Amino acid sequence: MKIRKAVIDDAPAIARVHVDSWRETYSGIVPKAYLEALSYENREKLWINMIPNTAVYVAQNELGEIVGFANCGNERTGKYKGYPGEIYTLYLLKKEHGKGIGKSLFQHCTNALSQKGINSFLLFVLADNPTVTFYEKLGGEELDRVNIEIGGETLEEIAFCFDVIKTTDK
Repeated sequence: MKIRKAVIDDAPAIARVHVDSWRETYSGIVPKAYLEALSYENREKLWINMIPNTAVYVAQNELGEIVGFANCGNERTGKYKGYPGEIYTLYLLKKEHGKGIGKSLFQHCTNALSQKGINSFLLFVLADNPTVTFYEKLGGEELDRVNIEIGGETLEEIAFCFDVIKTTDK
């Protein structure tokens, strides 16, 4: 496994992982019609715009295939004082779970935020997402719960807060 900074040419592969991991992870949580409507093309456009503007990392398997990604930057809402950073996404194909890849992607984002002088950050995760315990094990503490709308349904997200000093000790 290799973690590296993403480049624009990675956008199609990131888009595939993004769509496929959503369909794997959120089946039964997010409306089926929403998941079926996700497209590689739309996500590729998103990542072409995101790669130059946020810290994006990809995980490659031994064949060089991108199997996961994460990105981070400044906290988006401005609502949470004392938490200037945010890990926006961390997705991994289900077949790659349990290999330490998610933790490595998380650590790369933590390091990127720390290098920007950001010592505390947030990460939002759907409350029904089975990976909630993963973030708790990494030192995340529940700060808030918020409702969001996805595909016409209201879902609950947990805002986890992290302190870089604590997460680097894990």
